[in-house]
Amino acid sequence: MIQKRGTKAWPILLAGMMMLSACSSAPATSSVNNSSNNANKSTSTAAEATAAPEATEGAAAGDSTASALPSKDITGEVTVWAFNETVFDEIGQAFMAEYPGIKLNTVVMPFGDLHDKLQTTIAAGSGAPDVAEVEMYQLHRYMTGHVLENLLEEPYNAAQYKDLVHPFNWERWMTPDSSELLGMPWDMTPGVYYYRADIFEELGLPSDPTELGEYMQDEENFLNLVQILKANGKYFMEWSDGPIVWAGDEVGYFDKDMNWLRNTDKMVKVLDITKRGQQLGWAPHIGYTTDEGKQLVLKGDLVGVVSGSFGARGLQETFPELAGKWRATRLPVGINVGMGGSSFVIPAQSKNKEAAWAYIQWSMRSENAWKIWTKHSIQPGYKDMSSLDWYANTKNEYLGGQEEFKLYEQLSNDIPVKHLTPVDNKGWEIFITAIGDALAKNTDSKTVIQKIGDDVMAQAAKEIASFKQAMQE
Repeated sequence: MIQKRGTKAWPILLAGMMMLSACSSAPATSSVNNSSNNANKSTSTAAEATAAPEATEGAAAGDSTASALPSKDITGEVTVWAFNETVFDEIGQAFMAEYPGIKLNTVVMPFGDLHDKLQTTIAAGSGAPDVAEVEMYQLHRYMTGHVLENLLEEPYNAAQYKDLVHPFNWERWMTPDSSELLGMPWDMTPGVYYYRADIFEELGLPSDPTELGEYMQDEENFLNLVQILKANGKYFMEWSDGPIVWAGDEVGYFDKDMNWLRNTDKMVKVLDITKRGQQLGWAPHIGYTTDEGKQLVLKGDLVGVVSGSFGARGLQETFPELAGKWRATRLPVGINVGMGGSSFVIPAQSKNKEAAWAYIQWSMRSENAWKIWTKHSIQPGYKDMSSLDWYANTKNEYLGGQEEFKLYEQLSNDIPVKHLTPVDNKGWEIFITAIGDALAKNTDSKTVIQKIGDDVMAQAAKEIASFKQAMQE
């Protein structure tokens, strides 16, 4: 999964980050990269899509505006840029079958290339597509200058869908002041702990997903479990600094007024837990998709992986021989974090906005579309879709028949709201450097967390002021 942030330019301001993408990913290399350290292009087995979807007039029961699909009379030509190479062609064919008056040109390109090219064409004033798939940690590139359509305004009126979307998933696509919705909420990817239930059971540890999830919420229970695993030559997870990274990602970096958010008692507590776990040797600090990591998993030495809710598919693709032995549960010690996600945006320079919006609406609100998305392990970001029987009751045989989607929906409800800004990259660099130093030197956690906040506000003062000014223009 893409996790390390780099430095890029964005209109009006300069900053950047390369972060994990919810639905497309490359192997992780280190947990010293934001949004935890999960590996590959993954996800969980979902319901099979129908071979030939039939047109429907609503995605769910009821005649509300929010459940209605766009008129079939809309015509036009829409160019879509996407980085998920496995699904958009199938989605495009299904859409054009229902909307024959709209010609769809889908261009799939690598993750980095898409975001760079979109930024370049937007800055140039021409050449951008009508619709683009944008990963959440790349949205900052296009956040200022009104270069994307505000989907709250006419003719989009996207606020009609707000009550169907988890608050976290709605707010992350808005500007920090919540005045503009720049991307249409799409998928959800809550953080999940995937574990070898057979090994947990052999060691006398809780192995039922609900029981284990509840057990690990208590700090001492959690560390006792880690200690038992380590005494038997087992690693709890991949990355030794995982919990403090997840806890930081849970809250984000700045509030709407650009005040630092990570100076909290919870962050102090989780840093203390991370220190203790690292001292116990709870993780090898390598990804499970590396050669060494694969061997650890196959030997039964690495018994857990933390990932977004797409993780089961990655495990299944990498370790088909371990089918039925894995399960999924919530993260330990009260951490509830979204691990990635993407959206659809409409550049302001689009010349086919009506047809572009029809494509986005159908993609988000059609049950037929979601039967395709979920087949490729893209979890619905709309509550009415995730409650449909064919989705909610799906059993993943790789996870021993677990109804994983019910867990993911529950976890989605617990993710707190956060906003993303172009200054987050600067905050990340200061944060992760200080955390690495604190773990190496066992520095007092409260002192470390306080100093990180002070350093960020001092060292990023210029970027914060510039962003505030740009948001007012």
